[in-house]
Amino acid sequence: MAGTSLGRKGLWWTLVPVVALIAVAAIALVIAFRVDDGSDALPAGASPQPSPASLTPRINPVRADAPAPTPAGVRTELTQALANPDLGELSGEISDALTGAELWSTNPNRALIPASTIKVLTASAALLALPHEQRVTTTVVAGAGGQVILVGAGDPTLSVQPDGQDTFFTDAPRISALADQIKKAGIDVTSVAVDTNAFSGPTLAPSWDPADIAAGNITPIESLIADSGRNDPLFIDSPRTSTPALTAGAALADALGVDAAPTEATAPANARVIAQVQSAPLVTRLGDMMRASDNVLAETVSIEIAKATGGRPTMAGGIEAVRKTLSDYGFNMNGTVFADVSGLSEDNRVSAALLDQVVNAGAGDAQPKLRPLLDMLPVAGATGTLAERFDTQNKSGAGWVRAKTGTLTGASALVGVVQTREGRVLSFALMSNGSSPDAARPALDAIAVALRECGCR
Repeated sequence: MAGTSLGRKGLWWTLVPVVALIAVAAIALVIAFRVDDGSDALPAGASPQPSPASLTPRINPVRADAPAPTPAGVRTELTQALANPDLGELSGEISDALTGAELWSTNPNRALIPASTIKVLTASAALLALPHEQRVTTTVVAGAGGQVILVGAGDPTLSVQPDGQDTFFTDAPRISALADQIKKAGIDVTSVAVDTNAFSGPTLAPSWDPADIAAGNITPIESLIADSGRNDPLFIDSPRTSTPALTAGAALADALGVDAAPTEATAPANARVIAQVQSAPLVTRLGDMMRASDNVLAETVSIEIAKATGGRPTMAGGIEAVRKTLSDYGFNMNGTVFADVSGLSEDNRVSAALLDQVVNAGAGDAQPKLRPLLDMLPVAGATGTLAERFDTQNKSGAGWVRAKTGTLTGASALVGVVQTREGRVLSFALMSNGSSPDAARPALDAIAVALRECGCR
């Protein structure tokens, strides 16, 4: 992967203000001038019936000549929001997406706990290293004596939900589809086994609390996981299973009417594939990861990067792959500490400068491969982890702020983009440590709102 320049020439912007879309409606009023006898003929002098009105939604790019904020203007607009003691220890950077120029910063190179905003780095590394349409294929192969082996390839979006029912992840492949293919193959299945050899190494990071499994934050990172390990496939905060591969195998056995509990096995070399399903494309999976802040999907995607770039298929290999990819593309990783790539660990350390520069590269034209990153960011007051923020407090930011959130005990962060009232797009990274999330999150939101409401000149 060759390094690229981080210069700016233009701006790509795909933010659609959700509040505006909700407020827009198209009403078509059609008046027919037809006679009562059922004839299609019009009375003399009548105008022809008009075609129904239609609405064609579109995304209007921001003006390339929108007034440019100044550093002095930004400082002035942020004075009140920055005075809030609830911000605790603050590291932040704000930049102009059009030019890449830094407009404001405070302790930008101080590496703090990023929480889930580290997923910005994970998603960006994936977009840089992998084909955007890449899919992961889960297979079932024939074993001996009527056994079928479910072979995991690292796709935790695989779902136990039956065909026709909702899934947590977008366009998720289903175990029921695998079962249907096995039945059509005419195999008299006697048992189900699972093969997790596509991944190796520890399945939990050393700094993770095992209690986070029951708390719904993580499941052991195996190459075979269904619904990200959620016991309730549709509930975002559902407790997770501590045995994801065997749990997925049990779901396949149930779908096949096999009573025996699944076991672990290694698929024979050149075993006959009797069923397979594919994940959604990479960009779809990354969008789900970012909006739902799914830790399991982040960890498996990093191993996907490692395998594609010649690294080890382990969690540590995933960390190395994310770091190396970003470094190869010109991002300064000095001072960055990865204990995981999902942000669950309190041992992670990332600077606001790095997070802002990565988002800024996608918002401008410095790195076209990163453009989809903007679409993956939750929308204030509308989607993902921002759906319930900017709704009562800081309401003027709803629909205009797009950002990845991060929350751990004593650590809060907000990283994304915002369009000012004068049409200029700004990237920002704001990180607060040492303050309660209940206090820090509204304080961070207020900074983003101040940027939205300003001309900053």
